[in-house]
Amino acid sequence: MSTDDIIYLSILIFSIFFGFWISRFSNSQSKKLVSAVVGLACALIVCGYHIYHSVVVVVGNIIIIRVLGSRICHMVSFVWCFGYLAFFRTTHYFNIPSPPPHSNAIQLLLTLRLIGIAFEVHDCQQRRRKAKKEDGDKDETLQKEQKYFDVDPSVFDQLLYSFCYIGLLTGPYYKYRVYEDSFNRDTSKLSGSYHLLRRFLFVPLYAVIFLVVSYFFNVNDARTDEFYEYSFWFRLFYIVPVFIIFRTRLYIAWTLSECMCMSAFFGAYPAKSKPRAGQGPTNLDVLESSATASIATEEYDFETIRCIDVAKTELTPTVKEGMRYWNMSVQYWLAQYVYKRVPFGSLRVSMTMAVSAFWHGIHAGYYLSFLTVPPCMMAESALADAFRWRLSSGKQRLFDFFNWFFRMREFEYMSMGFLLLGFEATMRYWRSVYYIGHIICLVLFLVGKACQTVLGRPPKRDRPIPIPIPKEAVHS
Repeated sequence: MSTDDIIYLSILIFSIFFGFWISRFSNSQSKKLVSAVVGLACALIVCGYHIYHSVVVVVGNIIIIRVLGSRICHMVSFVWCFGYLAFFRTTHYFNIPSPPPHSNAIQLLLTLRLIGIAFEVHDCQQRRRKAKKEDGDKDETLQKEQKYFDVDPSVFDQLLYSFCYIGLLTGPYYKYRVYEDSFNRDTSKLSGSYHLLRRFLFVPLYAVIFLVVSYFFNVNDARTDEFYEYSFWFRLFYIVPVFIIFRTRLYIAWTLSECMCMSAFFGAYPAKSKPRAGQGPTNLDVLESSATASIATEEYDFETIRCIDVAKTELTPTVKEGMRYWNMSVQYWLAQYVYKRVPFGSLRVSMTMAVSAFWHGIHAGYYLSFLTVPPCMMAESALADAFRWRLSSGKQRLFDFFNWFFRMREFEYMSMGFLLLGFEATMRYWRSVYYIGHIICLVLFLVGKACQTVLGRPPKRDRPIPIPIPKEAVHS
C-alpha cells in the first residue's frame, strides 16, 4: 500500500469512530457544523492546497442555484459541475499542477452532491407549482411527497452539506433531504452498532484476500514487455486475480463507508418504509404512520446508504443484475438524474452510460470497458430468449450457472480497461488474448439469434426484461 492509501484508510477508520461521538449530539446545527469542519479537514489532508478546486465548484454551484432559480438551475449545475470536473482532470494542459490522485474521489462525490441538490431544488418547485394548479384539490400522494421530499437549503446549508465528512471520500451518495432527515433527528439515544458489526464482519476476509492475492499479482505487470512473453493461457488467467484485487479493494472501502454512516446513525429510516439505496424511503404511507411511533422502539435499516451488496454482486447470474448491486447509490443517481431525464427513450441507456464513463474519468479504458457492456447484455438476452424459458426449473439453474460463469469472465475482461486506463495499454492486452471477450459475446449472440429463428421466441410474458440500470431507482 502506498502512503496515500494508508492516509486514505486511516481517515475512513477515524470517521467510523468519530461517528459514534457525533451521534451523541442532540443539536442538529451543531452536528452539521462539526461534520462540515471535519470534512474540510479530511479534504485538506488528502488534497493539500488543491482543495481550492472543491471550494470553487461548490461556490459556483451555490451561485447558480441562488441566482438562476429553480427552473434551470439543475441543467446549468449539471454543465458547470461536469465541465469543472473535465478541467480538474486536465489542469496539466493549462500549466497548473495536477491534484494528487485521491483528491479525484472527493471531486467525484462533490459532483454528485452538487448536481443532486440542484435537481432536488428544481423538483421541489415543480411539486409546489403542481400543488398550486390543483386549486385546493387534495392529492394525498403529492402532499406526502412535499412533506418528505421537499427541500429549501440556504447558502450556509449548501456549504455544510457539500463538505459533510460522511461519504466525502468514498461515498455513498445521499440526497440533501436524507442529510436533513439524518441530522435533524435526535440520535443521542440511538445506536447503529448492531448494523455496523454485521456489515463489518466480512471486512477482515476481504482484507486477507486482497493482501494475499496482491502479493503475487500486480496489474502493472501488464504494462511491461516481459508480460507479453508469457503464454496465452497465463495472460488469460492473469485477469482473474487482478479482478479479485480490484473487487476486494472496493469492497473494503465501500463497506467501511457504510460503517461510517452507521456509527453516526446517518441514513437510517424505518425498515417498514422500504428505503432504497440513494433514495431513502419509498413507502410514504408507512413513513407517515411511523412518524407517530416511538423513535426508540422503531426498527431502522440503512439501505439508503448502501454502496454494495457483495453477495448479489458476486452470485447474480447476469451482467444486468451484477451492475444493479454495484455502487448502488451512484447507480441511483444515474437513474434519477440522467436516465429518467433524457427525453428520448432510445437514447436513455447510451446517454446514461456515457455520463457514467465521463464521471469515472477521461481515460480511454473506461470508455472501452463501458462499450463492451451492451454486447454482453445483448448476448445474455439472446441466449435467454432462445433457451432458458424452455427449460425445467432444474435445468434453468444449470443455465443460470453457465450465465454466471460467462458474466464473471466478461467482468474480468472488461476490468482491464479500468485498471490499465490507457487506450494502447488496454488494447494491447485485449489483443494479446485475441479479443476473446468480444468474440465470445458475438458467438453467443449469433447462436442465440439463430436458435430463436429455428425454435421460435418465447411468449412475451416469459422474455427477460432489460435492466440497464437499477430497477428500484427507475421506479422511484
